[in-house]
Amino acid sequence: MTATIRRTPPPNRHRSALRRGFVATAAALSMVAGGVVAGAGPAAADDVAMPSPLPDSFYSIPGNIARFEPGDVIAVRARPNPPAFFDVHTFQIKFRSSDSLGKPISAVTTVLVPNRHRANGPLLSFQHIINATGLACAPSQALWTQDPNLMIREAPGLNVALQRGWTVAIPDHLGPRSSYGAAKLGGQITLDGIRAVQRFGPARVAKSRVGLAGYSGGGMATAWAAALAPKYAPDLNIVGAAYGGVPMNLIKMAEGLGYNNPHPAFGLAFAAAIGVSREYPEQIPIRKYLSPLGKQMYAGMRNACTNDILRLGAGHDAQQVTIGGRAIFDNKDARKVVEANSLSLYPGIPRTPIFEWHSPTDVLIPVSSIDYTLNRYCRAGARVQRLLTPSPDHLSAAVIGMLPAFGYLTDRFDGKPAPSNC
Repeated sequence: MTATIRRTPPPNRHRSALRRGFVATAAALSMVAGGVVAGAGPAAADDVAMPSPLPDSFYSIPGNIARFEPGDVIAVRARPNPPAFFDVHTFQIKFRSSDSLGKPISAVTTVLVPNRHRANGPLLSFQHIINATGLACAPSQALWTQDPNLMIREAPGLNVALQRGWTVAIPDHLGPRSSYGAAKLGGQITLDGIRAVQRFGPARVAKSRVGLAGYSGGGMATAWAAALAPKYAPDLNIVGAAYGGVPMNLIKMAEGLGYNNPHPAFGLAFAAAIGVSREYPEQIPIRKYLSPLGKQMYAGMRNACTNDILRLGAGHDAQQVTIGGRAIFDNKDARKVVEANSLSLYPGIPRTPIFEWHSPTDVLIPVSSIDYTLNRYCRAGARVQRLLTPSPDHLSAAVIGMLPAFGYLTDRFDGKPAPSNC
């Protein structure tokens, strides 16, 4: 069940250049996304701490990647079902997408097709939380792990969706460089991953209604996908997006995670700086800014997942890890790519209805930026349903909002009118 189906690339077709200047985050954010194949880009690994490549050729970027269109299927393989899932067939699809500068890359999505699936039934793209600078932390790896720190804890909820006949796709939305912090990249990979699943015949979802869901960093990729879709992927029939706990302004996020004072979650901001530098090596040549402590943390985080990121960064701040104090965080070019990656500053308006939830007292994300963004969507006529969870923190809000979010998407798949409390 591991045979790979190779796709012959389509001939080159004239097409408008993909939008340039796609995004990144130099010092931000608590749970973000972006995953692509290691090794792309002009910068040396020592400059930007590229992750170690996986010892699996399925993840390699083909030399003829430019001949594929965004969303084209490059290769497919069947996989054993992940331990937490049942009554499904599992596939992994490698597809063509684009990095933050519009250059072609390949990315991977894992597709769970329920045995009770009907043709063109609902397709859910679920963007899992990935706090990582290492490729082994991506969902396409973590779905099979026995490590309790990496296990996909949303499996019970996703199994409910699968038993309803929904096909579920889980993209590695940090991309081949594990570009943690490059949130707009995550939106692009999500959209191209949906295209790839719909072009994969055995899934039988070519004409399916599509729903998006995710929380925190997974919510970031989801929210960006919804906002980008009208221009980046107008061909997709996205009927609803449910996301929660989304950091929507990464400058404010960075300022709250150890910009001026030591912070227990500073590792998240530092890891995001590494991840964004992988997408923007010229704007953020991170290593030259680092103090001895910063270089030590940089080396330790090259292939890190959540626990190591938090452990290495706990109690530190930007002053301690840079030469001259906060140098990279104050660099104008670096700030520009962070701003370009902040959803609250992106002018596009989603066309799909939105369900959004968060704790009003969440200290990890700037809640005011969520309010600002959703109010702008409402003024533009978007259908937005907001839920403020009765919980004090980031993680408990995730659990509280999940069932209402899935209920919301069920109604969208059923064609019911979308509510709004704008």
